[in-house]
Amino acid sequence: MDEDDVGRTAAPGLDRLVAYTYLTVPDRATYLAIMRVFTSTLLADLSAHDVAERLPDSPHADTVAAKLESLKTWGNLLPSSRPVRASSIREYHRVRSRYQLSPLGERIQRQADEVLAAADAAREVSREMLGLVARGLQELHDVARMPGGANPGESLDRISTLFAQFGQFADSVRDFYAFLGQVIFRYDLDSDEFSGFKELLLDYAETITDDVAFFAPQIEQSLLGLWPLLPEILRRIDENDKGLQALRRAEIEIQRSRGRDLDDWVSLRAWFFDDSGEGSQVSQLRDATLRALQALLANAKRMIRSSTGELSRRKDLLKLARWFGGCDDATAHDMFVAAFGVYGARHLGVISDAAEEVPATTSWWDGPAAPVPVALRERGSRAPRGRAASAEDYAAQRDKLRAEAAEVASRQHAAAAELRAASSHLADVRLSPAATSLLLDLVARCLAAAAPGFTTAHGIDEDLGVRISLSRSPGGRTLVRGADGDFVLDELALAIGATQTDSTTVTNLRQEAG
Repeated sequence: MDEDDVGRTAAPGLDRLVAYTYLTVPDRATYLAIMRVFTSTLLADLSAHDVAERLPDSPHADTVAAKLESLKTWGNLLPSSRPVRASSIREYHRVRSRYQLSPLGERIQRQADEVLAAADAAREVSREMLGLVARGLQELHDVARMPGGANPGESLDRISTLFAQFGQFADSVRDFYAFLGQVIFRYDLDSDEFSGFKELLLDYAETITDDVAFFAPQIEQSLLGLWPLLPEILRRIDENDKGLQALRRAEIEIQRSRGRDLDDWVSLRAWFFDDSGEGSQVSQLRDATLRALQALLANAKRMIRSSTGELSRRKDLLKLARWFGGCDDATAHDMFVAAFGVYGARHLGVISDAAEEVPATTSWWDGPAAPVPVALRERGSRAPRGRAASAEDYAAQRDKLRAEAAEVASRQHAAAAELRAASSHLADVRLSPAATSLLLDLVARCLAAAAPGFTTAHGIDEDLGVRISLSRSPGGRTLVRGADGDFVLDELALAIGATQTDSTTVTNLRQEAG
């Protein structure tokens, strides 16, 4: 199982993230246009020709068909199950491959359009929603405590409304503080920007925290009283929803509206209560406001010190970076030298004599001067001038290497012939150094290739035409007299012979001699 299989086993839902692929490919603009064609109509059922006609640049239908197939592979589109009706073969080929928008693809495209449409500005916090949430919780708590409990339909209306209001408030708070964290920690604010952010933080953010501090106790009190009654309220709402019961009987997976599950209420409670010990969202909101005030104070101190010359160069560096991004390589090198006064490095290297190498611990001041060629010293060029020298003749070296190789091969063949000649009376002959080395090498090959507990093993050198065989011989021993001493093979019998090729060669020579 590879790493991808382990990841899919641990979190099978991650496979759905592949549906975001069309937003990251190079031609994502075309994919976005295609997906907007599908999302512009409810229950869209379109072919490649239908989509191509609705795109602004009217691409070829084959190109659109390939992209529709990719979107189907990623899970954004589904093949249509509607039967094709065509009055001609041409019309059939035009409409045969039709696609529908998948629920996941529709949601991802909606999110992408929201991100693209969002302005890079401070989002207004829906402070009024917090008061409506507090009022809705109080009303739901009062109705639930009445005799007979709350009406399921009215309870559903109140729950859906207060969760929609709370979701809008919580999202706007997160967006506002994300923008605030982006700008308040900058150290290049000028006086006008500092004044604007100061008013934003001291007035607007303080108003938000004051509203939260005012309504949070009321919401907490309503949640404490409502918490024991929630399971019964949600159960009665589900029983009253006939359509939901039918979907459950059909075993269809349902994505519930916010507030219909107890987990949604747990998330709402965690915003105001510190049940986990990590701090509620209300306390995190106060901490974030405090950190923003500290950053504002740090910016104020920086602006006070700006009279001494301690200014941020962020804007200047960003301007310089834009210049670098809009010029070619040659202009960028000139601009770098003009801006920083740092020229490119020039590396000079001279091959030194191995006999005159200087230790690395020797100072350059005390070390010998390096011989620098005149062309490199005066013109900065290492290219040789004048006529190119003739190529050196290496024929003598090649002949010498061939002679040495032939001599080595001759000694090896002589050693092999010595082993074959001494095979019948090995214990009575003292082998030469070359024959001893060859025999030991063949014994090592034989033992290395043999299996544990072998009965017979063979070692062969086809080039030299010699082979040996080692056989188990309980109680026996084989004595070999070598040039540097004797060695014994205990419980092993050694036999030396010629390979098949070498035996044939010897037989032919004998016949020719006869």
